[in-house]
Amino acid sequence: MEEEKIVEEETVKEEIKEDSNKEKKKDKKEKKLSEVEKLQKEVEELTKEVAAAKNAYFKAYADADNLKKRLQAQADEANKYRIQSFALAILPALDSLELALNGKDPEDSFVKGVRLTYDQILHALNNEGVEKVDCLNKTFDANVAHAIMTEKVEGVEPDTVIEVLQTGYVLKDRLLRAALVKVSE
Repeated sequence: MEEEKIVEEETVKEEIKEDSNKEKKKDKKEKKLSEVEKLQKEVEELTKEVAAAKNAYFKAYADADNLKKRLQAQADEANKYRIQSFALAILPALDSLELALNGKDPEDSFVKGVRLTYDQILHALNNEGVEKVDCLNKTFDANVAHAIMTEKVEGVEPDTVIEVLQTGYVLKDRLLRAALVKVSE
């Protein structure tokens, strides 16, 4: 009987040991699981941070690229119209030269010199994209000319430019100065 009791006690001790070992193993597993869960959460958070950082990077890159394009377009436009202020300043001088040439003898040496000067200035402006507005004997276009007089003329259709009082000029696709014209009624 005592032997049975000893065997029974040993069995109980073994069962307690096994239960204790099972609990330790269970605690270890739970610790491992909790560590794994923590690591998974950390991985998820880091993944979100990486995605946010990538998004911010792509936005910043796109903004920089858009700024670069906008600045390039502004620089191109400034370069395209760089002569505008000079051309506007020189137009009154061209008008004066035109007045000096009107009705004068083209064979006079002084008139020839004025004509040569006028042609050289006009040629230099043409090289930079400044051109005269050609509207004489054409239908009046309010986009490039201002009608300051009207006159009834036989044989001429209404709204036709019959005289240019002041020449208009365009710089490439931009109107520098509208022509002042007389239009038929």
